[in-house]
Amino acid sequence: MGHRGATAYRPEHTASSFELAVDLGADLIEPDVVVSRDGALVVRHENELSHSTDVAGRPEFADRRTTRVVGGRERTGWFTEDFTLAELRTLRAVERKPGLRPLNTTYDGQEGILTLAEVVAIARRRSTADREIRVLAELKKPSWFDHEAGVPMTELVAAELRRLGATAPDGTVVVQCFDAAALRQLRADLGHRGPTMLQLVDDAGTDDHLVTPAGLREVSTYAQGIAPSRHRILLRDGDQAMTGVSDLIAQAHRAGLLVVPWTLRPENAFLPRHLRRGAAPSGTGDMQTEARLLLALGVDGLITDAPEIAVAARQELQVAAAA
Repeated sequence: MGHRGATAYRPEHTASSFELAVDLGADLIEPDVVVSRDGALVVRHENELSHSTDVAGRPEFADRRTTRVVGGRERTGWFTEDFTLAELRTLRAVERKPGLRPLNTTYDGQEGILTLAEVVAIARRRSTADREIRVLAELKKPSWFDHEAGVPMTELVAAELRRLGATAPDGTVVVQCFDAAALRQLRADLGHRGPTMLQLVDDAGTDDHLVTPAGLREVSTYAQGIAPSRHRILLRDGDQAMTGVSDLIAQAHRAGLLVVPWTLRPENAFLPRHLRRGAAPSGTGDMQTEARLLLALGVDGLITDAPEIAVAARQELQVAAAA
């Protein structure tokens, strides 16, 4: 699953990033979804725009800079809910991690902001009779949009999925979210024959209740799977050394849930110590071994910035199984 596209090689959430993810073997492309002032569903990692667009250098929007608390964190910048879709269309995408991915900055300013519908259109256009490309849409802070920003995000998502003809369990769009209340609302709105949904699970202690046997059974009443941080499965200590493997995959499968961990990245900065190559955080380590281990443990998919490495890990296991 191409995380915001193929973000190891292109600025995230751009058309070229999603297209490249498909070229590199992704079966699903994963956009994050936020909302504009006029109710458009646009794809950005967060509603604050300064890290992924050129908004900070746009004098016509200087007066939109503000400070607000989103999800319990104070943020200063420019927020999607203060812009119409037409205004957002004028912004240009930039690399969100320039320190780790300096080569991606060569693509800065070349592309604009997409809507969820446009990402769905990419997936449908790239699908063939032999290979369907789907969209794994992550809803970002829907309860905050619903109750604080005054934008009914969850209702807008349900309406857009209906408009796109993407409400079937095997339809083009799979929905994931950290917010269980939003997933429950969507399930109630779209029904149990509605789209496949995944409950995201952070590695923070606040999500511990979701991965107990009782919590997993509860998740199964509204979602078809969990998307946990990979650190919930491949355990590390404070020095980033791998210390073991949890039984989360087996527990989730016993509850009838799929398991799709996030996010595998090729840079040393994100890998356990024994898979790093060299000292530079931006250096390329051995993500393929991490992917192979997770696949061998029985995960049902992988969310990654480098789809071709996950594909290679899958092929490696298939060759070994056939030998």
